[in-house]
Amino acid sequence: LQLDRTETAVNNLNPAFAKKFIVDYHFEEVQKLKFALFDQDKSSMQLYEHDFLGEFSCTLGMIVSSKKITRTLLLGNGKPAGKGMITIAAQELSDNRVITLSMAGRKLDKKDLFGKSDPFLEFYKPGDDGKWMLVHRTEVIKYTLDPVWKPFTVPLVSLCDGDVEKQIKVMCYDYDSDGGHDFIGEFQTSVARMSEAQDAFPLELECINPKKQKKKKNYKNSGIIIVKSCKITRDFSFLDYILGGCQLMFTVGIDFTASNGNPRDPSSLHYINPMGTNEYLSAIWAVGQIIQDYDSDKMFPALGFGAQLPPDWKVSHEFAINFNPTNPFCSGVEGIVQAYSACLPHIRFYGPTNFSPIINHVARFAAQATQQEAASQYFILLIITDGVISDMDETRHAVVQASKLPMSIIIVGVGNADFAAMEFLDGDSRVLRSYTGEEAARDIVQFVPFRDFRNAPKETLAKAVLAELPQQVVQYFKHQNLPPISSEPA
Repeated sequence: LQLDRTETAVNNLNPAFAKKFIVDYHFEEVQKLKFALFDQDKSSMQLYEHDFLGEFSCTLGMIVSSKKITRTLLLGNGKPAGKGMITIAAQELSDNRVITLSMAGRKLDKKDLFGKSDPFLEFYKPGDDGKWMLVHRTEVIKYTLDPVWKPFTVPLVSLCDGDVEKQIKVMCYDYDSDGGHDFIGEFQTSVARMSEAQDAFPLELECINPKKQKKKKNYKNSGIIIVKSCKITRDFSFLDYILGGCQLMFTVGIDFTASNGNPRDPSSLHYINPMGTNEYLSAIWAVGQIIQDYDSDKMFPALGFGAQLPPDWKVSHEFAINFNPTNPFCSGVEGIVQAYSACLPHIRFYGPTNFSPIINHVARFAAQATQQEAASQYFILLIITDGVISDMDETRHAVVQASKLPMSIIIVGVGNADFAAMEFLDGDSRVLRSYTGEEAARDIVQFVPFRDFRNAPKETLAKAVLAELPQQVVQYFKHQNLPPISSEPA
């Protein structure tokens, strides 16, 4: 499917194309892209009429996680197409700036026969039809001609369509409980003008009632509206953090307890069928192939729990499935799959099903990452399990502690067991509490039963599992006031 094509750069071996491709970005999907270059000789729109100069395929995640990539152009057979290279850079289009305004009034007209006015402000922007559109209304301040309104924050796109020069109309009214609010006055301004306001130098704007202005010769104004401060900041998105260089650190935890069944037995959840797969492998592939685009070295720790290990057959609840405790890393998702298949014949399935050791293992690394001054690392633990958690109290406690760290936990339940405890950890319905009564700082667990996806396309599992992740990442870094490592100023 052809998305779009660039303009033709005439007689040029080092073209920089002005045309930008606009693509919707979905973190939880693998979005495959192919860039093909052609030499235009004829005015035909048919591609086969032009000479092919090479192509490059990748995922949108690869581009986004590097912000900019340069790669060799390849021929159809995968060999380099001469010396040709392609450079692709990504940029987020949505405007994520927000504006915070702090407003006050002075000597506003008195509208009530007894006592003073009850003033409030309304902000308008021009709509597409030329009519003024209400954007924001402040609260009412009772009985005063010198109101000070609470600061408020709105998206810049709402207030002025992101255009700081655009005229905005501000109207001031005296509130009446019957809804017949009395008009005090109005003025027009722009965000650019209001931005001149500094804490020590507020901006003063005359509030004018045009009717009074016409009638009275010596009319000055109906009071002054003061912009005490006007600040534009960025409300960072998931893409801001990724484009800024944040790495997603992926770890897999695999359940090797006896309830899974003997891996040599075809009824076992760990049985690798002639197709070379089982539910454990499907879950690793579905989640791993998306996350691997966001980790620069693609080295992932893979840990097992609930098995007896050679040579002394002690039970372990956090062992490296490659049997290398000092270096549990596997290269890419393929590496995890290979290590998993290789370790199965060498271990004895046992029990109990303890989650807390692996959660605490990853939490130790996430805790070291809290020293970061910008958003550089976020940890994702995928636990694949067949059943009931034995150390529920410790696991709840571990999750509550982990909720303060840059980490999220994904649990995929395989087989047909009762997963009620997992649903409980996934704090979608209520806040998770530790056995000490401490509440989780945020919801970091996403639980998905594999059986819901057995007959669905592979992609749907990844979508369900990863859908909440971008907001969990943003929520953590925002709460910690951590900006992206590199970001453009607001």
